[in-house]
Amino acid sequence: MLSLGPGVRIFVGMEPVDMRGSFNSLAGAARRLGLEPLSGHLYLFFNRRRRLCKMVWFDGSGWCLFSKRLERGTFELPTAPEGARQVAVDPATLAALLAGIDLAAERRRWYRRKST
Repeated sequence: MLSLGPGVRIFVGMEPVDMRGSFNSLAGAARRLGLEPLSGHLYLFFNRRRRLCKMVWFDGSGWCLFSKRLERGTFELPTAPEGARQVAVDPATLAALLAGIDLAAERRRWYRRKST
């Protein structure tokens, strides 16, 4: 279980990243997005097929790396403005992303059939 402090932000990279790298390459990917990986925020990246994601975080004493590969389906990216290279999400959206939940699903209208 990962518990985040109230000041920790979560950034999702919208462009695919080469997943062969580890801590240093993902920190470099965060820097290319104009973010500072040593700030204590979480940075989540996906591969081109969006079946693999890696999250890197510097907790003050060292680097933490989380990786998840889906056996079926793909990770859904959060909605972002046109041309955005990264987007900030809340912890609930991060949990939905990692669980493989479709973030763009439309809610169906609920209705009750009239009884005759």
